[in-house]
Amino acid sequence: MSEAKIFTFDFNGTPLRVEVGEVAKQATSAALVYYGDTSVLTVTQAANEPSSMGFFPLMVNYTEKLYAAGKIPGGFFKREGKPSELETLTARLIDRPLRPLFPEGFQYEIQIINTVMSGNTNQSPPMTAMLGSSLTLALSPMPFEGPIAGVQIGRVDGEFILNPSEDDLELSDIDLIVAGTKDAINMVEAGGKEVDEEDMLDAIEFGHSWIKKLCEFQETIIAEIGQETMAYELPEKDEVIEAYVQDTYQDAIEDAARTFDRERRGEAVRAIKDAIDAHYEQTLAADEDARNKAMKQAKSKVDALIAETIRSIVVKEKIRPDGRALDEIRPLSSKIDLFELTHGSALFTRGQTQAVSITTLGALGEHQIIDGLGDTDNKRFMLHYNFPPYSVGETGRYGPPKRREIGHGALGERALAQVLPDEEDFPYTIRVVSEILESNGSTSQASICAGCMSLMAAGVPIKAPVAGIAMGLIHENGENRVLSDIQGLEDHIGDMDFKVAGSQKGITALQMDIKVKGLSKDILREALLDAKKGRLHILNNMLTAIEKPREEVSKHAPKVKIMLIDPDKIRDVIGPGGKIISKIIEENDDVKIDIEQDGRVTIMHTEIEPINNALKRIEDLVRVAKVGEVYKGKVVRIEKFGAFIELWPGTDGLCHISKIAHERIDKVEDVLKMGQNVDVKVIGIDDRGRIDLSIKATLPKPEKSEKPQNKDKK
Repeated sequence: MSEAKIFTFDFNGTPLRVEVGEVAKQATSAALVYYGDTSVLTVTQAANEPSSMGFFPLMVNYTEKLYAAGKIPGGFFKREGKPSELETLTARLIDRPLRPLFPEGFQYEIQIINTVMSGNTNQSPPMTAMLGSSLTLALSPMPFEGPIAGVQIGRVDGEFILNPSEDDLELSDIDLIVAGTKDAINMVEAGGKEVDEEDMLDAIEFGHSWIKKLCEFQETIIAEIGQETMAYELPEKDEVIEAYVQDTYQDAIEDAARTFDRERRGEAVRAIKDAIDAHYEQTLAADEDARNKAMKQAKSKVDALIAETIRSIVVKEKIRPDGRALDEIRPLSSKIDLFELTHGSALFTRGQTQAVSITTLGALGEHQIIDGLGDTDNKRFMLHYNFPPYSVGETGRYGPPKRREIGHGALGERALAQVLPDEEDFPYTIRVVSEILESNGSTSQASICAGCMSLMAAGVPIKAPVAGIAMGLIHENGENRVLSDIQGLEDHIGDMDFKVAGSQKGITALQMDIKVKGLSKDILREALLDAKKGRLHILNNMLTAIEKPREEVSKHAPKVKIMLIDPDKIRDVIGPGGKIISKIIEENDDVKIDIEQDGRVTIMHTEIEPINNALKRIEDLVRVAKVGEVYKGKVVRIEKFGAFIELWPGTDGLCHISKIAHERIDKVEDVLKMGQNVDVKVIGIDDRGRIDLSIKATLPKPEKSEKPQNKDKK
């Protein structure tokens, strides 16, 4: 058995170790990466022949086996099933900085599988997997222009923290993941508590300084055991077909590229492609394979020339495909209260992009349960994003969310979570669902805008309104043009998709993907400053629909009250077999009651009266009589020796006959009767919890009668 080659590096005080050559030897390349207590097995497998799919088939997987944290999976089957949201998002996170570093046209299928074997969430398994993915690609014969690396950055008390722990992130106002090569950044994912643009740039730069060290460490490994890059051929192009399209349709392509209306431009491009089909159906009528191949290449050339022409117009003339200026925002429309029974609803439209968002409020017990490596086992805020095919005028798959939908939902969730009230101030589980009704770019940011308005309409007291905008970039011949509020075509042909969400004060979420190898800090700054300007413009439009969160939640939303009880009293509230709490729920119109182990009781109902009644009932169950206190009681039983008086339901005490009145009485019934309300004072509680009461102690003492004076005898 071959021994592993071991490489070590002290990464900011935490040992980083890579082992190559011992495991998964039949794969294209594999490595075990150890970062502190975290261990990730990364395996890269490449196909031997190019794919015919017409795109680069790179697939990155990330799996957290629960044995990595000494846990057994929950649920019925007791094994890992479909990828969790975190696993899906991490796989996307790793894919995004890797994909731009392959040659255009390279079509060999590559699969990267990351398996967390030992997972300490304070020593980032995702960033460990990203390093393993980069390294195994670089050690393989694939034409990968890496290596890359990623780090997570936090900030506590103004100081940046590398790969912060879960405790650090609780205190941090920045949660940034940044990836790139040693020369430039090419992927950013961040959340922030209304962080200033310059502070976010500084955090990115701080992260890049550590990325350089990780890339250099990988380069030492690659230099020792890396393989020679494979020889490969890009798909051949027929120069005759290329020249035919260029010479015949250049003017028509120029006209189409300068057509501002999206539909008319689409019709013009379709007309060109129809003419190409007609040409090859005539000239290659006898050879179906050659005809289909020629049509495919010619249409691809049309698309390429359209993109080149539009990019040139943007750079040279500063005119965008729809005629807007570089920093101009599309027409905006904001509305709320579309539906009667929902707790909050809003519609946001920006050009041909439209999102409707619905907010639903529920009990804290309705939170999402998380089965993962970390200590966090639930979350109370969720944003779900749905992208039906009709939003782009097409039919297609309609069902469970894809990776893209999960990613867009997570971005919106991160943006709005920064301004949500604390659980103690607003004890609800909150779900926002965004339905994309129309799409022409930047739907994730439209979801943030609509989602924010729906939260305010639902009466969620957010700290500040939040809007989102997507920025783009065209880089041609050394010149850069930053575009505000990009539409679908600009995203497709452009070099950057830079999404920025935030309030008037600062950034709450950031996501950047680029198609070029990296961006300078100056371009990032320009994009962030233009994004701020556009964000404020969008916020102003949103505020015309709803200026601030409503003071009260919707009449259809559940109302809630919270009380704290002694944890030792929880069993008294629940009762044997749950009888007592079930009775409280039944008697109060099926009010919803959640009891936490720390004694926090949450009571929820659409009406306030059942909540108050249930609250009073629970208060009575957990109240404890105190010696010296006076209570309003009710006579519930009379005996020869005294009366039993109920202080509150479930608690009574004995008032002995001698403690009923100051004067001597012969029969209890002479003074008290059943159901009578009386004031009583607790004068004692024995070790068995029996309460000794006195009515006499609450009554004024009678004045002493004056003795008759002795008269002088005559």
